[in-house]
Amino acid sequence: MTTKLVYRYYFLFFCFVALVIYSFQQLNIDLPILIQNHVNDFLCMPIVLYVCQFIVRKLKSDENMILPLPLLMVVTMGYSLYFEWYLPKHMIRYTSDWLDVALYFLGMLFFYWIERKKQRMYALH
Repeated sequence: MTTKLVYRYYFLFFCFVALVIYSFQQLNIDLPILIQNHVNDFLCMPIVLYVCQFIVRKLKSDENMILPLPLLMVVTMGYSLYFEWYLPKHMIRYTSDWLDVALYFLGMLFFYWIERKKQRMYALH
């Protein structure tokens, strides 16, 4: 039962963690460098892709629909290009970091893996 809960609620947990990190940053509370600079980059794609999948499921009235891997890769590439290439060239607030790109793709792979695992788990019941 606890495994089902993890698969079902990872999205809420990820949102909570991202919100806590963002709040600490806004309050100028020191965080370890890894958390400060990179955790939200990993969490970004699972959160974004979950929301996209939720919307598509509602639009198509298909609660079992899963986003295909090529689409996940295109969306992740779009985020990578926008946040790590375009914005750093146009806004001083942003810096380009290839580790962030790797973390976007790791987050996307996590989303892909966990959503497939959820689908298999619920198909067995």
